[in-house]
Amino acid sequence: MNSRREFLGNGAASFAGLALSTMLHDDASAAMHGSVQVLHWPARARRVVQLFMAGAASQVDLWDYKPMLAKHHGQPSDFGEHVEAFQNGLGPWMKSPFQFSPYGESGKMLSNVVAPLGACVDDMAFIHNMVGKTGVHSQATYLQSTGFQRPGFPGMGAWISYALGAISDELPTFVVLPDHRGYASNGPKNWSSAFLPASNQGTTVFPQRPAPIADLVPRADFITPDAEREGLQLLSRANRRYAQQRPEDSRLAARIRSYELAAQMQLSAPEALDLSQEPEHIMKLYGLDRFGSTYPDTINPAEEAEYFGRKCLIARRLLERGVRFVQIWSGNDNSFPRRNWDSHEDIERDHGPLAIGMAVGSAALIKDLKQRGLLDDTIVLWTTEFGRMPSSQGNRGRDHNPFVFTNWLCGGGVKPGVTYGPSDHWGYKPLDRLNPTQVYDVHATILYLLGLDHQRLTVRHDGIDRRLTDVHGRVLHDLIS
Repeated sequence: MNSRREFLGNGAASFAGLALSTMLHDDASAAMHGSVQVLHWPARARRVVQLFMAGAASQVDLWDYKPMLAKHHGQPSDFGEHVEAFQNGLGPWMKSPFQFSPYGESGKMLSNVVAPLGACVDDMAFIHNMVGKTGVHSQATYLQSTGFQRPGFPGMGAWISYALGAISDELPTFVVLPDHRGYASNGPKNWSSAFLPASNQGTTVFPQRPAPIADLVPRADFITPDAEREGLQLLSRANRRYAQQRPEDSRLAARIRSYELAAQMQLSAPEALDLSQEPEHIMKLYGLDRFGSTYPDTINPAEEAEYFGRKCLIARRLLERGVRFVQIWSGNDNSFPRRNWDSHEDIERDHGPLAIGMAVGSAALIKDLKQRGLLDDTIVLWTTEFGRMPSSQGNRGRDHNPFVFTNWLCGGGVKPGVTYGPSDHWGYKPLDRLNPTQVYDVHATILYLLGLDHQRLTVRHDGIDRRLTDVHGRVLHDLIS
């Protein structure tokens, strides 16, 4: 074989024989080039990485330093208004169990459990006045992922895939790296394409599994190359007949496009996921210098750093090979003992290891993208579904706080080293309650940096011109360099 394209064109041991070339030409072209043929304005970024902390990470224990909580620790919490708690989290004010210190030329105060990101704060922009609409995990996760509180809407990565198309024809446009323990609230619905073409949905990759991408290659020992080729040829004939009888049905075209991509991924994906050629100093940077280690049953920093760091390093490899949107998850759906950020019982026990692991991987990703010249046109977004209360739940935990929480961004035209939109002195609500930041604003800003007008990126569905930002959203120009 002289090239990958020759291999795929011959259809040997691949899915390429499924292509209905004439009928699918337009669909394949749209998947490659996107629906927006001319950007709405010059783009500052080409790629996005979203780091999603499932379970609700505490802003006052990581990024949003509140001396008032230390001063009034243990005193009855008085919010000055009625507070509707999710559970019973209106105990006394509780200071963070973690120490805060200033970092960078900006002097940004960070908790010691996210200290690895201290070296990156002058590249980052923090938003401390984010507000949600609900304290329910599933609804809030939908809102941050898709812009809506209910299922049936495309994820942000699917919208960007639909608008801009692929950078590479050998890897998916949108890749999702879930927590190694399983899915967060809503599972794959967070990265569904919904009413957009199926080719825009996220491709799930579990890097730590023997088969990171399910069903990419046949693994049964009784399947021979000849048998696979003949079976695919039969399926191709059946698909052709189906398509000829239903020319108005686009689902088949999208499915076959995904099979064509799977054929190409048989060759390109294993190389992209193979870390064996990464130099030792890069592996150490990402916390991956402990391969083969065994870990205790309890949640611990070393294990979290290895698993999250592996996803961050694979994200960098995917981005530099042409993947446009990568979503990395930390934490799975509710379980006990906690394996997510939903620290109702003990902030120090749960947030400590998760935060250290997240910070090691995130800092490595930012530094690595920067040293390779990729941070200039790659946006890194850190988010969670909502925050946690400044009052205590039990003795050591915190309840849900949808009234204010933190996001941060860096790279891709984001103004570095700034803090935007403060919360109040308790970390309970925005300081300026009339002008909070919503997820629609963050989504609108990311689209803006990609050269897209969030009000013009629409798809007609059920008689409504749907968009990622619903009927809301403003570009946060104060965060754009």
